[in-house]
Amino acid sequence: MREVIGRRLGNLLSVKSLVTLTLTAVFAVMALRSAISQDFMTVYAVVIAFYFGTQSQKVQEALDGGGQ
Repeated sequence: MREVIGRRLGNLLSVKSLVTLTLTAVFAVMALRSAISQDFMTVYAVVIAFYFGTQSQKVQEALDGGGQ
């Protein structure tokens, strides 16, 4: 159990995850201030799409590889 938690924390501290979490925090602050610009929204959407796209790809590869 500890090993799984350690691995997940290690994955969370990857550069990709840190960038995504930081951008999400900035997005939340800007949303509370009603100051979200179109440029920031575009960058945020691209980063979030990339992050979740790679995550779903990893899950799909694990499912495909695990069934063989």
